[in-house]
Amino acid sequence: MISILLVDDQELVRTGLRQLAVSDGDIDVVAEAADGRAGLGLVRQLAPDVVLMDIRMPVMDGITATRLITRDPGLNSTKVVMLTTFDDDEDIVSAIQVGASGYLLKDIRPADLRSAIRSVAGGDSLLSPSVTNTVLRRLNAGQKAMPRPELLEALTDREREVLARIGRGESNQQVGASLFISPETARTYASRLLGKLGARDRSQLVVLAYESGLVVPGDAVPEGNGQT
Repeated sequence: MISILLVDDQELVRTGLRQLAVSDGDIDVVAEAADGRAGLGLVRQLAPDVVLMDIRMPVMDGITATRLITRDPGLNSTKVVMLTTFDDDEDIVSAIQVGASGYLLKDIRPADLRSAIRSVAGGDSLLSPSVTNTVLRRLNAGQKAMPRPELLEALTDREREVLARIGRGESNQQVGASLFISPETARTYASRLLGKLGARDRSQLVVLAYESGLVVPGDAVPEGNGQT
């Protein structure tokens, strides 16, 4: 059973999310909160598998709450998915930079919401190619990343290839097809990269791939090829 926590300042939204999330029987909503501060307290108390976190809330916004969650060593197993009504570039980049494992609009289809929760709980991130390109584009608009050879020196040639593919927004299935390995082997490489690079999740690997110079804005795979 996957345990989730809902954090949104609108009770109607929380009620709808609860009903949609639990309908298949393998997801359990363990608590709800109406602002980031209350949500943070519940996360520390309950350590759910996944937090569905609204971005714009009173008292404490979702970006701040997510930063505090992802920096807490005691909550390493808790993943945060940001929820918002707005497809805003700045919000997307802020969410990824503070360690969110995904970014979803509130008009997501019910089946896709449940699939997203399962994916994040299983260790994947929710970065579509369009979101990946948004992150890279915004990073490129700021200070140009300097190559970090000491980071890449710790990786094998194959690990560098996998990191570059992840940085382009490819799923495990796509990485496997590109490098002629199984999706399971691609997942193993991704897990190994997380450990070697000290990254919390796949979204941070995208940023590291950019910072190392392995990918540049515009490299992402076309939208619709599937992110898993």
